Amino acid sequence: MELVVVSVLGADRVGIVAGIASVLARHNANIVDISQTVVRDIFSMIMVVDISKADVDISQLRRELEEEGKRLGVMVGVFHIDVFKYMQRI
Repeated sequence: MELVVVSVLGADRVGIVAGIASVLARHNANIVDISQTVVRDIFSMIMVVDISKADVDISQLRRELEEEGKRLGVMVGVFHIDVFKYMQRI
């Protein structure tokens, strides 16, 4: 399994989860775990995604998710799970 962490943050609105999930589904990336919350109209979501069967690499997936994030008006970050875990240690 090759895992990435996808983070999404921005003003709450309809379609954020659907937009991000659509990009992942289009590339055969599987959402393994997901957590989302809305606090005072601020939407935040963390996904752990398996890209081992995806038809794109992490760089291309990052570009497409960031593009979708811009369309939705949210910030999107995509990190390989090893990089994400290392960042949390600092």
